[in-house]
This record gives sequence, C-alpha cells and structure tokens, in this order.
Amino acid sequence: MVTFLPFPGYRPDLKTDERIEDRISPPYDVIGKEYLKILQDHKNNVTNLTLRPDVDRRYKGSRKELDRMISEGYLKQDSDSFYLYEQAFNDHGVMKTRVGLVGILKTESYEAGNVVPHEETFSKVKEDRLNLLRDMEAHLESIFGIFEGLSPELNKKLFSSARLIYRYMDSSGVDHRFHIIADQDIQKQITSELKGQKMLIADGHHRYETALNYSLENPGDEKKGYVLATLVAANDEGLVVWPTHRLVNSESISVEKAKNEISSALKTKKVSETEMESDLKNWMMGLMFRDGERFLAEYDKGDSELWKLDTYVVQELILKKIYGYDEGRSSVEYEAEFSNVKKMMADGRYDLAIVLNDPSLKTIWDLSMKGIRMPKKTTFFFPKIWSGFVFYKMS
Repeated sequence: MVTFLPFPGYRPDLKTDERIEDRISPPYDVIGKEYLKILQDHKNNVTNLTLRPDVDRRYKGSRKELDRMISEGYLKQDSDSFYLYEQAFNDHGVMKTRVGLVGILKTESYEAGNVVPHEETFSKVKEDRLNLLRDMEAHLESIFGIFEGLSPELNKKLFSSARLIYRYMDSSGVDHRFHIIADQDIQKQITSELKGQKMLIADGHHRYETALNYSLENPGDEKKGYVLATLVAANDEGLVVWPTHRLVNSESISVEKAKNEISSALKTKKVSETEMESDLKNWMMGLMFRDGERFLAEYDKGDSELWKLDTYVVQELILKKIYGYDEGRSSVEYEAEFSNVKKMMADGRYDLAIVLNDPSLKTIWDLSMKGIRMPKKTTFFFPKIWSGFVFYKMS
C-alpha cells in the first residue's frame, strides 16, 4: 500500500525584483560548476541550501539560510496541498507534456514490495544527502516515481481545480508549469486511489534510500517518515526514457586489443557511422572507437532476463571483464545526449563510446516488479524534475 499525502509546503514568495528562475534549479547531481555559480549568485536559490555544505561536510550553515528565508518572508507556507507539475518539451522533434503529482510519500523498505527500485546506487552520495537531511530537517528536492494511474474522472477534476502559481521556460526549451491543488475532497480521492498501487522509483533512488534511513533514525516522528515525491502515471504520454551512453578510457588495454576481445565476447558487425545510427535499433548496442571505427554488437548467449538487458551486458562483459572497471583499470563517464557523445568522440576524448537504445518502460517495470535491479545509469528520464518550487519541512 502506497501512502501519498498532501502537505503544508513552503514555496517561494517572490519579491518585486525576483523571478521564479532565481529560486529554482535542476537536481543537484546534474549541475555543472559554471551553472552552479550562476544559480548561487541568487541568494535565495535552492542550490544555496542543497550544494553548500560546511567544512565538515555538514549543512548547518544551509539550515540557517533556510530559517532566514522563512523568517524574512522569502518562503511562505501553504495549507495542506498537492501540487501539479507539468513539463512541456521537445522529444527529438515531437512536442510532449508530462504531468506529475507532487506530495509526500511514506517511506518503507523495498522488501514490503510497495515502493520498487530499478537501479543500483552509490553509497558515497547517500552519505552526503543524509547529512543534508539531518541538518536541514527538510526535503528540498523531490524523488520521481511512476505509479499505475488515476481514474479518468479524477484526472479531469485535477486539471479543473489546479491553480497555476509558477511558470518558467528553461534553456533546454522545457516549459515548467507548477500548480497548487487545495481542494480537500480531491486530495482525499488522490490518496485513496493510490493506496492499492505500487510506485516505481524512476529517478532519485539515492534520495529515497537516504529518506528511509533518516526515518529509521527518527522512530516515532511521523513527519520524518515521509519524502517529497513527484509521481507520474505509467500511461502518461510525456513519460520519456532515454538511454545513458557509456564513455570509456583506459591505459591498461589498447583500442585494438579491446576491439578483438569485444568481438570474441559479442557478435559484432563493422559499419560506417551512418549505418551504426540507422541500424542501431536492430542491435543491442553501437561501439565508437577512438580510431574512428564503428561496430554494431549483439549478445544472445545469456539465458536470464538480465543478460537481455544492454546495460548489464555492457557492465559484465565489456566494462568489467575487458576494461577492468571494477578493479580501477579504466574510467567510465555517462552521457544521455547522443549528439554530445559524437562531439566528444570527434574531439578524441575517449577510447570507446558505447551507444545504447532507448530503454523500454515495460521492461523496466517488469524487471523491477520481479525484484531485479538494473546497473547504475540504465535510464535517463527526460526532462529532469526541477527543485525549489516547494519544500517539505519536517520540524
């Protein structure tokens, strides 16, 4: 049973010299250094809370900033509310809109089977986010979840009752529209319809697991048992999943030897760059080497469902077995934009780029419901859920 509730959110109270873009930001883990400086030049931007730890990696200074923003009237508190978060965007030439419901989700262990992960996580990231929660006693960024959906009748009521409070077009062309839902009858219906459903974590595994650990540190404190969450219906037409391509460098194996070993482990076909792009959908992956050679690759020897997953084959047979990534003999970076991958390879920055197809949402859902976790960075849900529109304060 999923428990999803309205809450008395704190949100920006914009002054005459402020715009909503002065307060919000993409998630903390996708912000580059230059953009972060631009954001943090605005004193009340959310990144001055989420990405400004003290010397000892704690966030006590950030907590003082949050308290200041409230006391000086830069944040105002709503009565119990849900929020409707629309993002209109261009997905490779097709305009789409994704609709999310923002509320607070009760944390529980994965073993209960109601909140379901789909990827593995990095422990170091979770430690930093736990320090943030301990000091702030507030959820400043939302996890992104997928649920089965609401009834058509309730969906109609949502849009008729939602009141637009913020709007912003970002540099990627994503139109962010943030609404408030204050109708208590509609709020009760939302909570009721979600009770019998499961929720798949699309993005924010680290934040969810950190929130769960935080709740276990504070038994008996009901408010600290919830996490800020944005939930999108599985049948939402704007639910887009991009692959995350792999970029590899290694001083322990030559490009030529790597090509030979990959060709021994997988079925490969040498192709031109144009052929690789046009035929990729019929193969498991594409391979772009530093010397300019291109291959399509397939693996059909595995008998388990995981071996049919491209990122698992890449992880086990290429990154680990051939490049020794798990032993520190190579470095791997991740990039969702294929155009960026091509540019970086043209600049000679990597030994190998592993290009993947768009993940299937059905495959993600089916494997996750069976308790199978995919490798890190298997998916890239576009667009990202931005932070700073609303906070959940627990004290």
